[in-house]
Amino acid sequence: MIIYKIFNNNAVVIKDENGVEKVVMGCGLAFKKKNGDELDESKIDKIFVLSDPLINNRFQELVANIPISYVELGEEIIEYASKVLEADLNDTIHLSLIDHIYSAVKRFQEGIGIKNAILWDIKKFYKKEFEIGLKALDMIEKRFSIRLPEDEAGFIAIHFVEAVTKKGAEEIHQVAELIAEITSIVSYNFHLFFNEDSLYYYRFITHLKFFAQRLLEGKTYLDDEQDDLLIIIKKKYVNAYECAQKICEFLKKKYNYQVSNDEKLYLTLHIERVVYKTVL
Repeated sequence: MIIYKIFNNNAVVIKDENGVEKVVMGCGLAFKKKNGDELDESKIDKIFVLSDPLINNRFQELVANIPISYVELGEEIIEYASKVLEADLNDTIHLSLIDHIYSAVKRFQEGIGIKNAILWDIKKFYKKEFEIGLKALDMIEKRFSIRLPEDEAGFIAIHFVEAVTKKGAEEIHQVAELIAEITSIVSYNFHLFFNEDSLYYYRFITHLKFFAQRLLEGKTYLDDEQDDLLIIIKKKYVNAYECAQKICEFLKKKYNYQVSNDEKLYLTLHIERVVYKTVL
């Protein structure tokens, strides 16, 4: 292997026989080396081959601009998640997760906290991904001796939700169409126009995006663990619940999708929020 580009003592770029650029990492593998030198292959720990040239270039830029320890940790988390999820992950996870971890640690060190507006949705509907997020916080704490807040576990979970969702153009269109149908029902029912810049609208749309993905994949949650809470919510937020019922009837008629009581509960709460700007 001949070194094509050096990032630091621990990371370089090589080109294979087909001219494909690969990022190679290993402790001290580029020490006292220069471009064109031969690489000591015994020092190689990891070789990254990202299929998309654009993603590959951005990954190289990322490796060149952040401490190598974040890249190593990010890859450890990705490897762990891949085993837990038993799925191939989209190449973009190598960019998005590592960049997020670096930014999150820097924010924490500077005393800047960001609340995760959809943390409760993630905990409820993406339990496995959220557990990976919590495990990632443990790994970050072990590596950097800081404990990031639970909100960050939710943010990390989102990266893995997106990394295993391989949507084509048709499915993306279907998700967008379904979201438009549901928001139209809410808008018509309450005679309102949404403020698309508001946090409430962002939460609502994000919830609907995940909901739409589950519907199109034929997944639903029929455990109905919170029936007692739904009875309370039904009485407290009458208008929002009635609107949620209309949406459920529409989904049953058009998509033959049975909305569970748990999902109906969360849908009601999101409608209450986005319509009445209620902090729940």
